[in-house]
Amino acid sequence: MTTQRALRRSVLAAFFVILPMVAWGQTTAIHAGRLIDPETGTEQQDQIILVEEGSIVAVGPNVPVPNGAEEIDLSHLSVLPGLVDAHNHLALTYKKDPENDFYYYTYVQDSTPIRAIQAVSNGIQMLSSGFTIVRDMGNNGNYADTALRVAIEQGWIPGPTIINSGLIIGGMGGQFWPTPEMAREHDIVYPEYLDADTEDEIIKAVRQNILFGAKVIKIMVDAKPYGYSVEEMELFIREAARAGMKVEGHIQTRAGARRAIEAGLWSLAHSEVLDDELHKMMAAKGIWRAGTETPHTEYRGSAEGFDRTVAGLKNAYENGVNLTFSTDADYYVPGMTRGELVIDFLETWKAAGIPAPEILKIMTVNGYACSETLDTRGLIKSGLAADIIAVSGRPLEDIDALRDVQFVMKDGLVFKKDGVVTPEKFFNAGPVNGWRIR
Repeated sequence: MTTQRALRRSVLAAFFVILPMVAWGQTTAIHAGRLIDPETGTEQQDQIILVEEGSIVAVGPNVPVPNGAEEIDLSHLSVLPGLVDAHNHLALTYKKDPENDFYYYTYVQDSTPIRAIQAVSNGIQMLSSGFTIVRDMGNNGNYADTALRVAIEQGWIPGPTIINSGLIIGGMGGQFWPTPEMAREHDIVYPEYLDADTEDEIIKAVRQNILFGAKVIKIMVDAKPYGYSVEEMELFIREAARAGMKVEGHIQTRAGARRAIEAGLWSLAHSEVLDDELHKMMAAKGIWRAGTETPHTEYRGSAEGFDRTVAGLKNAYENGVNLTFSTDADYYVPGMTRGELVIDFLETWKAAGIPAPEILKIMTVNGYACSETLDTRGLIKSGLAADIIAVSGRPLEDIDALRDVQFVMKDGLVFKKDGVVTPEKFFNAGPVNGWRIR
């Protein structure tokens, strides 16, 4: 019996050693017709990108291609780093039918398991549209965002790199206005929000989210009339920093936004209350603006609201605020994927008069910096993860070229080629990167 157990252990050990090599052993040489560097806003012709073990090992015009390497011909395309949505909600999709786009009903009727499965689908749709990194900022039920991140990292499913916040932390009731029965007995409001009204509760809430897999902390700055003080937000920052994490603040009032800026939060979500003075303060402190600039379309928004949004974005850009491409995408439009819905936000950026090279830099380099992935993945440089996309047009001249993503590579594996999603290599019966990822 002992011998049989030892044999089984040896077989299992060999299996888990061999499996990653099956997934990652191939050397790939990408022939890029136009290689775009969004950091400098330049492109180079006829470059070779060599990828091994999921990482970029060489880039240049004369890189030797090893014998046996898989060669991918993108010589007719513009090749560039993957895109970033710095504020999305992959495990939330409210709809016209049946809840009339009423989010407060959606979270009651949709269980966490359903939302986790939906997050997988939304993540795949985002990846197909070229988004290789998504900051998933709460409203994910009972840590469906962590489940999504872990599944992607373990190699079970394809999807973007997920930087997730876990439950949104706020004063009692979060963003809702529940009845006493709902709030005190936690029958309906939870787990959508995590209460923290005292210093001890703040510390415990941050630690709970970290324990359950958050990679960034998100707080409701001012969803209630009292809101968080500067000192309380500084406590959030200190406690998150102990685990090497940053804090994003959801803002709804000008006073709350000003306190968040004074406290020095890493990023501010939503932008309706930000004005010239606050933008100048944000720029001075290097605070990221996750403005969630919704375009005016036949399915969303109003002309008046769009004009205000465009004016605010333009003012932020002119003041040198750290900008991110952030959408707050959390709803369904018939006939559109989540990725198509997100890329439509380009309309706002174009209306603000921001040049195409700057928009591209914001959607890539700024996104990597805000998500703290700049040193590990994003740019097409030796030593970084091979997250690479390709489009037909020239995005440095026409940013709408990003609407036609023909090729997607994530961690060295081809997810989409010739406009067709081919995700077979991403699906594994067991984790290829170890069990204990959380």
